Amino acid sequence: MSAGVEDIENRLSFTPRFDAQGLVTAVVTSAASGDLLMVAHMNADAIAKTLETGEAHFWSRSRAALWRKGETSGNVLKVREIRVDCDQDALWLIADLQGGSACHTGRASCFYRVLEPGSGLRLAPHEASS
Repeated sequence: MSAGVEDIENRLSFTPRFDAQGLVTAVVTSAASGDLLMVAHMNADAIAKTLETGEAHFWSRSRAALWRKGETSGNVLKVREIRVDCDQDALWLIADLQGGSACHTGRASCFYRVLEPGSGLRLAPHEASS
């Protein structure tokens, strides 16, 4: 392992490794259930606003704009903790979902479908019964 890689993996300073578009991937899970709620992207401004307000902010690649989760839907993500992966190119937000859904479809999670080899897509069990 080179000194550069070892330094990145062991240091306690936050030095995110943004991609060519200035983004890192952010995975969001529910603090209450542990369920995966959504995946989005954050730039430096989104990270700063999230840390400043305690509410999740992201960068919309389609709109090329900063947005606060819940600004139109009312379904806000109150961030309890942000974890940084080993090479600082991904973030894990552990949050409380205030409102009924994290997904723009109105579902609690963006991950409401299951892809099974040979079977195609099906709704997740909790979605099929609702």
